[in-house]
Amino acid sequence: MSVKIIVSYDGTANEDDAITLGRLLAAAGGEVSLAYVRHIHEPDSDRESLAEAEAQELLERGIQLLGDPNAGRYVVTDRSTPEGLAALAQRLGADVIVFCSDSHTARGHVSIGNSAQRLLEGGTTAVAIAPVDLAESDPAIRRIVAVGDGDGGARKTAEALASALGATVVPVVDDQTDLLIIDSRPEAQPGRVALSASAEHLIEIATSPVLVLPRGVVLPFGRVPVGSATA
Repeated sequence: MSVKIIVSYDGTANEDDAITLGRLLAAAGGEVSLAYVRHIHEPDSDRESLAEAEAQELLERGIQLLGDPNAGRYVVTDRSTPEGLAALAQRLGADVIVFCSDSHTARGHVSIGNSAQRLLEGGTTAVAIAPVDLAESDPAIRRIVAVGDGDGGARKTAEALASALGATVVPVVDDQTDLLIIDSRPEAQPGRVALSASAEHLIEIATSPVLVLPRGVVLPFGRVPVGSATA
């Protein structure tokens, strides 16, 4: 079974960064889908059909940016973006939800938006956050840093990613880091996400994509998605 990834996409500022991060993770054997959360269901059938068509058109644009015409597309209607994404992740059995950083974040840096923050407080799905303007660079994952204790899944996930991508797991975060993988804090409930204060600070100063794991979870990157074509 491959790692299933949902990219939160609504076509606004910085959302292309999330798609770029989704594409980087897909290169390690991940299976990527795009999801757009609508917040209301139109009572008028014609307006509802129009809103649905616009949502699908938006996702098609995202699919073009992703470069995978076979990627899944999901329109979710929920008043809460994080709750809608969490419900979709549970339905699909998804392992990771990818977000962009807030539009007011400095270029090259990471910030935790409101939706990501909600899922970092007890969620059951790993959360990935792309730095601002990741889509404008020529990104690759070559140097991975895993942060956490030996009982978490960060180190093993980093090793799986490194093996799949020909990358290296290094011990210290610096300006050459291409991906930072963080365990949830030791006292977190197994399978749940919970950040320590030091981990939150590390994200605040990060200049690379960040992947936060639920406690004790290892993501099996490197496995080829079922149905993938071979050369």
